[in-house]
Amino acid sequence: MRAADDDRKQVADQLRLALEEGRLDLAEYDERLQGAYAAKTYAELDRLLTDLPNAAPLVPAQPAEVAVQVPDDGVRQAWLAHVWGSWAKAAAFFTLIWGISSLASNEAVFYWPAWVIGPWGVVLLVRTVAGLASGEPRKHAEEAEHRRRLREHKRDRKALYAQAIAAGELPENPSKEQRKAFIAEAVARGDLPPKPRRGQ
Repeated sequence: MRAADDDRKQVADQLRLALEEGRLDLAEYDERLQGAYAAKTYAELDRLLTDLPNAAPLVPAQPAEVAVQVPDDGVRQAWLAHVWGSWAKAAAFFTLIWGISSLASNEAVFYWPAWVIGPWGVVLLVRTVAGLASGEPRKHAEEAEHRRRLREHKRDRKALYAQAIAAGELPENPSKEQRKAFIAEAVARGDLPPKPRRGQ
């Protein structure tokens, strides 16, 4: 069975306890810690603890059922702006061109933008009605919040890299494996929250 980030953190905590008790030396601890954060299954995690007394076997963690809380104010309006934004800009642009051409010809010109924005508007109207009925505004808001949290996590991660490079903990151009191990240790220490997931 595939392991979760919480399971890897649980193993990291047990390894840290074993290091403090003197059951592992620093090199063994570092090797096993990297193995813990690289592990994909419960079996791989359990193998890191088999020779340690009082190390509890892993039990699959229950996923946290914490929904992203998005304020209701403006959720529908933000989704409508997302759906209709391009249409409104196109309608304004084509209407401006139509107006300039009408003034230049000194006569009434047929409102030709209707052939573009009319069918497009009908399609968007159908999408709007269906989306409001199926809860699309809430889904769109949750997805936007998830992307915002991912951007924050990426920014915090880059700041940690910069600090570690300045302190000499990481080389100037760390490899992918070095970055992965560094982030795993930062998450285990609590310096960086785990990567955000949808619905959490």
